[in-house]
Amino acid sequence: MKLAALFEKFAGMGMTYDDLLFLPSYADFAPDEVDLGCQLTRKLRLEIPIVSSPMDTVTNARLAIALALQGGLGILHYNYRSIEDQIEEIRKVKRFKNGLVSHPVTLSPDDFIDEAVKIRHERGYSLIPITEDGSSVGKLVGLLTQNDYSRAFHRGSKVFERMVPVEKLKIFTRSELIDPSSHDIDMDRANQLLLESHRPVLLLTDDDGHLEYLVTRSDLEKRETFPRAATDPRTQSLLVGAAVETYPETARERLDALVKAGVDLVVFDTSQGYSKFEIDLVRHAKRTYPDLQVIAGNVVTAAGVRALCEAGADGIRVGMGSGSICTTQDVGCVGRAQGAAVYHCAREARRHGVPILADGGVSRTGHIVCALGLGASCVMMGSMLACTEEAPGEVEYDGGVRMKSYRGMGSMDAMKAGSAVRYSLQKQIVRVPEGVSGRVMVRGPISQWVPYLMAGVRQGLQKLGAQSISGYHTLVEKGEIGVEMKTAAARQEGTVHDVYGFKEI
Repeated sequence: MKLAALFEKFAGMGMTYDDLLFLPSYADFAPDEVDLGCQLTRKLRLEIPIVSSPMDTVTNARLAIALALQGGLGILHYNYRSIEDQIEEIRKVKRFKNGLVSHPVTLSPDDFIDEAVKIRHERGYSLIPITEDGSSVGKLVGLLTQNDYSRAFHRGSKVFERMVPVEKLKIFTRSELIDPSSHDIDMDRANQLLLESHRPVLLLTDDDGHLEYLVTRSDLEKRETFPRAATDPRTQSLLVGAAVETYPETARERLDALVKAGVDLVVFDTSQGYSKFEIDLVRHAKRTYPDLQVIAGNVVTAAGVRALCEAGADGIRVGMGSGSICTTQDVGCVGRAQGAAVYHCAREARRHGVPILADGGVSRTGHIVCALGLGASCVMMGSMLACTEEAPGEVEYDGGVRMKSYRGMGSMDAMKAGSAVRYSLQKQIVRVPEGVSGRVMVRGPISQWVPYLMAGVRQGLQKLGAQSISGYHTLVEKGEIGVEMKTAAARQEGTVHDVYGFKEI
């Protein structure tokens, strides 16, 4: 059945990704020949259809950098203590240069070796710069490597007892490595110096001895590892987005600050995007900064899409109540099943030439394939990225399983930290949470997890005979790829069943 015919037949029925199944089509190419490039906004294109959710347990500068290196995009949340804190995260991403590590994990001389052991075990870092105050930009006083201590014999010892003092290290200042033509760090020169030093790391400081960057052999190799990184073609800096609240008293101030900091796009972040407040903000943003790419939402109806597109939005974020830790539908009996929301919103957005960003409801690669088939150009993910090593928060152990905290921006914890404005509850004395707090199992680093996800998406598109996302859209619209609605028995049959225990990955 054609997709349009199916939704016409079941009009008024909410359908999720798990309710739908696309039918295979003829393919004359391999999965690795599938192009996953997508249009995130009118003018901004990504190499993979993955955007991180602007949640305080999902996206920080570290995750935004790692995701951009893979070809996706990170959206920094606004739940920081101040606008300046959010701006600093943007600066970290924009300052990043492939091969350079800014704000590395550091310790102070008075910390215990036990801390180094913990960092090595949990985060895999065997090279730890030592600064006077323990901060990542403090005055460099030494270096601690895995060869400088024994886990068995030096527990309880102080770092200064085992570190290599700065006097015995070859240190370079940033000014010594500036390329006169670009006024940036000459990475070829840095690589040469690293090789000549016969050491595993090159430490760069400012003229006053404060740590600025470190360069490792593995980081230099990454320059050739990430050819699809999402970068600004003019400056070669990584792309990054940031969320803006729709509260008029602060939104315009934040918007101005973000633009000055060099953000590449903004997402007006609210659970109800079909509102006068957001429409007015979109108009103001496009009138004040016509070249700034603006993603508006969240909406789940054609009317909401139409209003935001007419206001000037460059991309539309679709979803309400479909996230794994969102309870909006339970609390207010409002929202829409994500499959139906993406389909109807995408139909309207196509009339305006605006891409759709499907937000929520993704817990496996098949959901990404389904969202794209329903008309989305890209998907926004929360829990699927909160499970990575780069996401904010410390790793915890539960029965030997590595876990990280994950909370909805509508949870009471997140609203106390500042996200109440997202739900228009900032002035409410009594607040009913629209999300919960939980934990997710750590899946590993972005550099391993995202390629794994994209391999699954490529395999899905190959079976559908679609060699690109845009080609997939065309085939579905023409009815050349059919779709069926699954029964409860079909859903059970299509997943793992009738085995005693199994291992997913």
